[in-house]
Formats: sequence, structure tokens, C-alpha cells
Amino acid sequence: MDLALRIADEYVLDSVWAGLVPMNDPLANTPCQHILATNASTMALQPQSAWPRDYIPRQLLSLAVVTLIGINLIYLTFASLSFHFIFNHDLMRHPRFFKNQIRFEIQTSLKTIPATTLLMLPWFQAEVMGYSRLYDDVSEYGWLYFAFSIPLFLVLNDFSIYWIHRALHHPILYKTFHKHHHKLIVPTPFASLATHPVEACLLALSYYLLIFLVPLHRGLYLGLFLFGNVWGVIIHDSDFITGRPLEHIINGPSQHTLHHLHFTVNYGQYFTLADRVGGSYRHPEAHLDPLLDVSKEKTL
Repeated sequence: MDLALRIADEYVLDSVWAGLVPMNDPLANTPCQHILATNASTMALQPQSAWPRDYIPRQLLSLAVVTLIGINLIYLTFASLSFHFIFNHDLMRHPRFFKNQIRFEIQTSLKTIPATTLLMLPWFQAEVMGYSRLYDDVSEYGWLYFAFSIPLFLVLNDFSIYWIHRALHHPILYKTFHKHHHKLIVPTPFASLATHPVEACLLALSYYLLIFLVPLHRGLYLGLFLFGNVWGVIIHDSDFITGRPLEHIINGPSQHTLHHLHFTVNYGQYFTLADRVGGSYRHPEAHLDPLLDVSKEKTL
């Protein structure tokens, strides 16, 4: 998040904070304050805020705003695209697709995002303050490690999500934190964030804690963050096309659709390995397609 905050500060937030909390300097708006001569050149100075970039209250508020705007944009943009261009709208006639389900998915997601952001702020702040193992210069670890860190990060993240997700199905946790997500037997892409804030925070931590343990390039981390959010949308599109390449390796929409239909299988996020190791993998087969139940409804 520190890279996102740095970009936001540079192009937007420095000016915003200068307007909200200006410097208490009577010369702040004089020409002398805005022009600096250095080595025979001049440079226009921007208005300054009394709250500098490294001031923790400013950082916390800025992080909250950047996260809320970013996650809402990612969620609404990619869920909308997936719903309109990939999701099979015939599934909305499935007997387990309930009235106003899409409204429920969107409203639940939009309520979860700010609550989860609040819970995650201490971790975001720790990253901004330099406690993570993110790095900027590829040469620090080399291009070989840069390439290796992608599958490393995804596999570690997948295993941690697997065990958190499986734990959420324990009766002690399921009713309070996970049951209302499984109200969505035939989800749409808008269901990707329709979870309890505690569940969302636990799953986010499975991703976020890794940057405090494993060195990762800062730009790559931001890209993986975007990928993880988009992948969460994709696997909720209830697509059940079988026979795909890498179907036995990649945990795609078909596998996750089976999870929503049968609850105790396919807890993983990206790959099938964790489910295979944990004995919970179920392979998608054509006769399990929820679209067949829509066809049955048509014939009745």
C-alpha cells in the first residue's frame, strides 16, 4: 500500500492536505515562498500542509481513503464486466438463486469493504512505516528470484487461504462468520466480497502477512494484489466449463462453484494442490453443472 499511497500523495493528496491543513505561515502565499532559485534555475513550490507525508494521522486517513476508493473501483469494475460478459444469465433461473440475490451480494460487499479496511489499517500502516520486506530495486535479489517469487507467493497464499477457509467451515465459526456467504448457492461475480468483515480480514491477512515474511518487489506486490482481487471475482462467476487445460492444477470457477454447491470441497483459491493435500478436492464433471438444474426447471 505504500506504493499506492506514494502515487496518491504525489498526484492528488499533497494538494488535498495542503488545502485541508495548510501551513500556519503568514508568508505561505507570497511569491517568495513559491519560487526557489537553485543553480541558476527556478522551481515552483506547491502549497505545503502542516501534516507532512510521514505524519501518522495523515497516513492512516490517506490509507483509508486510497483503499476504499481502490477496492470499490476494482470490485465494481471487474464484477460488472464479468457479470455482463462471462456470467451465464440463465443461472439466475436456478431454483437456488433467490430473489434480489444480486442486490444482496452488492450491498453485503459494499458494507464489508469499509469494515475490513478499518481492521486492516494497522497492517497497512506497518508497511508504510517500513516494517515489511518489500523492496524497490530488482537487483537487490535478482531477476531469477523476482520470477520465482511469483509462484512462491501464490502457493504460500493459497495454502494459508485453504486452512483459513477450511477453519471457517468449523461449526464454531461457520454460523457467525461464513454462513451468509454460503447463502449464495449459485453466486454471481458480485459475490466475491459478500462476506463477513472478520472473514474478509482473515483472508486478507493470509495475503498481507506474507510481505512481512517473504521478500517481494513492491511493484510486483501491487500487481499480485490486483490479480488476487480479480481472481476472486472470476471464480465466483459459476462458470462450469469442464475439460480445460490445467484443470487439474488451477482452481478455477468450476471448482469454486462445486464448493458453493457442496460446501465441504475445494477450499483453495488459486490451485488444487492444497485441496489434494487436505483430501478435500472434488474434480468438476459435466453432470455436476448447476445449469442442468435450470434445464430441468424449463421442462417441468
